[in-house]
Amino acid sequence: MKFNRINELVVFAFILLIVGCSRDYSPKPRAYYRIDLPEKEYQTLTGDFPYRFEYPIYARINQYKGQWQGSDTSDYWINVEFPQFKSRVHLTYKTVRKNLGPMIEDAHNYAYKHSVKADAIIQSEYIDSINKVYSVLFDIKGNTASSVQFYATDSVHHFLRGALYFDCEPNKDSLAPVRDFLRIDIIRMVESLTWTNKSEK
Repeated sequence: MKFNRINELVVFAFILLIVGCSRDYSPKPRAYYRIDLPEKEYQTLTGDFPYRFEYPIYARINQYKGQWQGSDTSDYWINVEFPQFKSRVHLTYKTVRKNLGPMIEDAHNYAYKHSVKADAIIQSEYIDSINKVYSVLFDIKGNTASSVQFYATDSVHHFLRGALYFDCEPNKDSLAPVRDFLRIDIIRMVESLTWTNKSEK
């Protein structure tokens, strides 16, 4: 009698195993931490720069220290840093001296060097004929080191290039909300950009 009871339990367990394995199993999708995004509010860049633009109040401006330090326009190279998101927009400024074509070509090359890992690269043009600001923004889709880049010029004196970087390994899925959030700020920077008379020491 006891042996029959054990047999019944074994058969029952076996049936449960077959029924359970016959159903499709879908693993739970990977989840990411929720990111609290601040309210959009902007301020105007101040200081001795040949350009002005609006940037968010949750960002800070730091002068870039790098290999080009000491060149004639390196004092105008800055990082717009977003400490909350461990990211920055690196801005480099150069004076146009009959070299606009090569500088535009370099900006395109910097953007398209990410094409190896990019799913797509989309270009958008911004034209402000009143303030003489002509810009191209690159949306670089995929797991790339820089997902948004742009350049802006007045075609005669000024050339400004910007690139968004994150201080972490690229992951388009986990970074997507922040990337889209900061893209709005970059567009605001481009659309509010104006030139000043200051261009070279």
